Amino acid sequence: MDFRLLKHFITLSDTLHFGRASELCHISPSTLSRSLQQLESELATTLIERDNRHVSLTLQGVHFQRYARDTLDQWETIKRTLADKATQLTGDISIYCSVTASYSFLYELLSDFRLQHPGIEFKLHTGDPANAMNRVLSGDDDMAITPRPRTPPPALAFKSLTRSSLVFIAPTNPAEWLPHTPESSTAQQWEAVPMILSEAGLSREYADTWFKALGVTPRIYAQVAGHEAIVSMVGLGFGVGVVPKIVLDNSPLAESVKILHVKPELPYYDVGLCVLNRRLKRPRIQALWEVVSERRP
Repeated sequence: MDFRLLKHFITLSDTLHFGRASELCHISPSTLSRSLQQLESELATTLIERDNRHVSLTLQGVHFQRYARDTLDQWETIKRTLADKATQLTGDISIYCSVTASYSFLYELLSDFRLQHPGIEFKLHTGDPANAMNRVLSGDDDMAITPRPRTPPPALAFKSLTRSSLVFIAPTNPAEWLPHTPESSTAQQWEAVPMILSEAGLSREYADTWFKALGVTPRIYAQVAGHEAIVSMVGLGFGVGVVPKIVLDNSPLAESVKILHVKPELPYYDVGLCVLNRRLKRPRIQALWEVVSERRP
């Protein structure tokens, strides 16, 4: 198998765009098309369906995408295994995290490592922490900083970096819908409160569980991707939000909101680094993983 063909196919299957994929592979669109035709000819099946507007993977293409990723992973592993162990580590490591995590953890995480392994390049992608594990599981990123789920997927290794509480936050300006005694919460106090919650993720799960235990269906004003935007919307007076305290501590808008000390309190959760177990076979991934100090309970 020509590994260049596999790399061309993976790039095309990720972008689903012949123009962008050919640019990323540094080849012409016609060369990319020939690579795809050669693969489909050898496999006697259709991997990509396309028309004038859309490019999509067939079912066979989805299966072959997994095979191509695994094959390239194994190829890189055997190359590194057979190489001289004294050779400087090279290549890139992609990390996914929230904006808050990018300046709360990455400097400490990478500063010494960069001095030890200057040949390794880093690619940083930021976004909603609710998407972090899926990006690692799908192979889009090598590692992610993410809250540890209640039941971590068995394919992932996880190291805790810190522990953060979840807090209810409200605007500092008075509002008629604010609970007067949040420390003794009742369903009646919270029925009319406009809530600004994450679209998904562990913080949303804990918030939903809290309201269910209280016996009330929250009045959702907005569902937001990313905790930083929740602080902004609460500061503007749109409602009450739920965010990790670590986000609030690092927010430039922290003075525009206040913490509601509700009872019962929301659970704590671990924030840590996760990686696919099979990717730990890559020397550069393993090297970074080994220098991360895990927080012990």
